[in-house]
Amino acid sequence: MNAMLFLLVAVAYFLVLLGVSRLTAGRATNDTFYRGERRSPWWAVAFGMLGASLSGVTFVSVPGMVRTSDMTYLQMCLGFIPGYLMVAFVLLPVYYRLGLTTIYGYLRRRFGPTSFRTGASFFLISKLLGAAVRLYLVCLILQRVVLDALGWPFWASAVVILLLIWLYSRRGGIATLVWTDCLQTLVLLVALVLIIHSLLSAGGWGIGDAVRIIRESPMSRVFEFQDWSSRQYFWKQFLSGAFIVVVMTGLDQDMMQKNLTCRTLPDAQKNMVVNGLLYVPVNLLFLSLGVLMYVFAQHHNLTLPPSGDEVMPFLCAGGYLGQSALLCFTLGIAAAAFSSADSALTALTTSVCVDLMERPDDERLRRRMHIIVTLVVLACILAFRALNSTSVIDAVYVIASYTYGPLLGLFAFGLFVPSRVRPCEPLIPYICVASPMVCYALSQLAVSVWNYHFGYELLLLNGALTALGMALSAFFFVKKNKV
Repeated sequence: MNAMLFLLVAVAYFLVLLGVSRLTAGRATNDTFYRGERRSPWWAVAFGMLGASLSGVTFVSVPGMVRTSDMTYLQMCLGFIPGYLMVAFVLLPVYYRLGLTTIYGYLRRRFGPTSFRTGASFFLISKLLGAAVRLYLVCLILQRVVLDALGWPFWASAVVILLLIWLYSRRGGIATLVWTDCLQTLVLLVALVLIIHSLLSAGGWGIGDAVRIIRESPMSRVFEFQDWSSRQYFWKQFLSGAFIVVVMTGLDQDMMQKNLTCRTLPDAQKNMVVNGLLYVPVNLLFLSLGVLMYVFAQHHNLTLPPSGDEVMPFLCAGGYLGQSALLCFTLGIAAAAFSSADSALTALTTSVCVDLMERPDDERLRRRMHIIVTLVVLACILAFRALNSTSVIDAVYVIASYTYGPLLGLFAFGLFVPSRVRPCEPLIPYICVASPMVCYALSQLAVSVWNYHFGYELLLLNGALTALGMALSAFFFVKKNKV
């Protein structure tokens, strides 16, 4: 790609984001930063959340999935729909009734300050590690595809990307991100469509040809009902999809902070339902692109990289789809990365100030913490680069996935167990730490003894063990008090 063209497009894109930030920041109070003054239109939140959910890693990973698991990922996307319905009609009414700034305030109301800080701490660990890893991988892709040719060192790329995100989110916070995420979702989807168009042009295919190729490909298989031990088994994927949405959207301050900016509860519920319905067609496009990429490579005798995550960068950067495809790929992955990272920085800042420090009205603290959170994420990215080990990245993803289970157990116990049943609160941090450890031990035992590989259902087991531990602590706590 022409270096000057890339720089011009990147500068223009950032100036648009900065302009949107200045228009939406308003008076830039803490209420603006944390809750958007509860004035966001539901349709803008719904559209923007779609891009925030599709991280830069997802942008390259989902098309590459079809080589190993065909289109079975759609089973999980179908499970997202009941998951979003549960968030809309079970969790959101609680959050709005209590008028929460952060959703972990519910744990204080239901159990007490120890549970409140435990839940917030698990979110902070999960989101910090997850955001840093996703940004690191996106920086790595951009570095290999574009920035190495410009002579930029990796550390400079990471600094510039985080500086840009901090600049347009620092004043308006979540009020700004609702609108910048709309823009970035639009850029991401347009980039996806244009990459598909470039691929069809390079292959000499029309839309009818593409539909026929996808339909006839063995990689177009969606449903797996035969092998229950497979990770692609329908009910595993479907149920896991539902509970992943409950945990990683409904119990995640990052995603819920946008929902809590809607004017009313019905508006927030409409946002959730529409957002859930959008996932299936968008991911169908990503998976269709994946099938077309592999068929294109086969027809042109191309030797593809072994990792599915590297296939789209390989085709776009290699010039096989034309220069416009590389430009679209770069903008698409940047938009996906920005829309997930900016909200993560804002949510982390909010949780630190409101949950851990309990100073929601201190504007100086909020500004300071936003800078500190940005620097911590940068330090994590540079640490991953220094270690330069995919095993470390995999381990971070595993840790982050395990830390969501205790949040599921805490909220499930609070919502579905009578309020008169109260666990022994000093034990809750120990229960929340022990549950993921037990889950890890069980997953290793299942492989060695039964040759069973846990998938996302491990999240349900993790939550169930946390809730069971809380129930046992409540029983012994009551029994002890009676004695």
